[in-house]
Amino acid sequence: MASLPSSPMSAADPLAILSARFVAAIRAAFPDLNGEIDPLVTVNKNAALGDFQSNAAMGLSKRIGKPPREIAQAIVAKLELSDIAEPFNDKSIAGPGFINITLKSAALAASLVALDTPGLGVEQVADATIVVDVCGVNLAKQAHIGHLRSIVIGDALARTFERQGIRVIRQNHVGDWGLPIAMVTGKLMAEQAAGRLNPATLTLDRLEKLYKRAQQECERDLAGLEAVKKFGLGPKALAEVEEQVHGATEAFTHARQTLVRLQSQDPATIAVWKAIYDCTMSDVLAVCKRLHANVTNEATAGESSYADELGPLVDDLVNRKIAEESDGALVVFVQGTRTGEDGQPIREACLVRKSDGGYLYATTDLAAIRRRVQKLGAGRVVYAVDARQAQHFDQVFKAATRAGYATILTGKDSGAVARMDHAAFGTVLGKDGKPFKTRSGESVKLNDVIEEAVQKALAEVASRNTEMPASQQREIAEVLGVAALKYADLSNDRVKDYVFDFDRMVAFEGNTGPYLLNALVRIKSIFRKASEKGVDTNWKGALFAPNAPQEKTLALALLRYPGVIEQVADTLEPHRMCGYLYDVASAFASFYEACPVLKDDVSASTRDARLRLCDLTGRILSDGLVTLGIPPLERM
Repeated sequence: MASLPSSPMSAADPLAILSARFVAAIRAAFPDLNGEIDPLVTVNKNAALGDFQSNAAMGLSKRIGKPPREIAQAIVAKLELSDIAEPFNDKSIAGPGFINITLKSAALAASLVALDTPGLGVEQVADATIVVDVCGVNLAKQAHIGHLRSIVIGDALARTFERQGIRVIRQNHVGDWGLPIAMVTGKLMAEQAAGRLNPATLTLDRLEKLYKRAQQECERDLAGLEAVKKFGLGPKALAEVEEQVHGATEAFTHARQTLVRLQSQDPATIAVWKAIYDCTMSDVLAVCKRLHANVTNEATAGESSYADELGPLVDDLVNRKIAEESDGALVVFVQGTRTGEDGQPIREACLVRKSDGGYLYATTDLAAIRRRVQKLGAGRVVYAVDARQAQHFDQVFKAATRAGYATILTGKDSGAVARMDHAAFGTVLGKDGKPFKTRSGESVKLNDVIEEAVQKALAEVASRNTEMPASQQREIAEVLGVAALKYADLSNDRVKDYVFDFDRMVAFEGNTGPYLLNALVRIKSIFRKASEKGVDTNWKGALFAPNAPQEKTLALALLRYPGVIEQVADTLEPHRMCGYLYDVASAFASFYEACPVLKDDVSASTRDARLRLCDLTGRILSDGLVTLGIPPLERM
């Protein structure tokens, strides 16, 4: 197999090699065929017919104007697979034109050898930088269930890029600036002045309560005032509502004054803001660490870090006539995703400055794109953000492109526009099909969710390991619970909503994190038993011998690994990795049941070949889990 032409995915991947061979055969059989050719090679669903199947003849029938079976015969006549596949026979073309291929055991073994390297066949990408927007919490608020997806999806994507050797810069775009933050800063300063609070001993629970109270105090009941006047509810009701509106107006005015002091870097105001920042971020980063998500203080670049750039950025847009006035505001017009009656895209306004002179999320995001592409050197920027922000990011990406802020300035891609992707994700739902909330309607704290997952995992671990010390049970449960939580999220198609179910996610059976970790633990136990039996390490140089059907199925699954890494990186869909790892674990379970490894009646050569296959399986399972951000376990 080593002599075969390398594929764009991996020299060890039979699927890629077969696809390339089929394309060459189709072009040789039909030289007048124009356009792209999809060989439609897939793993055969019916293993009795072969390992792989091509359905290209069906799709080519209309283009070529011949029956599919006749096309299939012409393709087979030009196919050169003698080095990797068994000879074709009368059953190789099935039905209307399906072409079945059975790989030679020796060729499959050679592919496994090519895969069995320190890098597991994953192609490394040189000279590339990707920025991943991850986490994105707001000051004075605890991380809640809504942040879970941004953290774990963003981190998994960053790890996937890093697995390819790409330089990855994580950016935690914290909401730490603007009027809402000024409200809570002013409230905290008032509490401090009254002697009711010491910022040095501030807790996030207390801070969150102050944040909500500050917002309530600034919210004027204008609708209530209008109702009192409209329905003539009397002077007492009118006085009460007018007092509330007056008080809220004063509170709002005070918040605006606090914002001015923040923007002018008033030392006392900045000191209180810094206390709010430190209190929030220490808690949030601790949650990320507990989730095994690589989000650090160094990776944090909040809205405040762009504050001095917004005015000059808007001036630049105006001076170059990119932005224009509309109803007193400044906007950048872009082509929207919707089309009008004439079939042309409807022009949409990306608002960059309000009529009162205030800036918006879009303004900050434009500044962020400019920094990430033109200062940090990103050729690709990925945003792991809620799907409800789809229109916002569509507008911002187009505005950044139009303004030239997404243009790469240096390197081999100088002058090109950086790739900007919104890795949108759906909502976490409760069993009632509504967004997951507490009984009181509050957002569920993420740390509480993690702890409950750990407690459920602890109950499982304790019931299975009654003799294990409690401290060790807790250590295992911590990893297992977090793995269950993360895998339950990542294994779902990210664009879809999913129902949160503790009991299902911590199950040791089915497509769950514990099931995959258990498969890996089982493999490690095989090698512990081999050591106990005195088996030496000669198996490391053993020849692969995938002869039994279960061995072959497992081998074929392992060989898909490099391609899966590429698919996840391209599509930004971590559930592809989850599905793949589940396939590997399931194939290993079948292999484990049907192919004894350490039994006394197994020959040394077979034992060593199977030990090497087990080792490769374990390394791929471990590597895939770590790429998802799930650390492996030695014992369960």
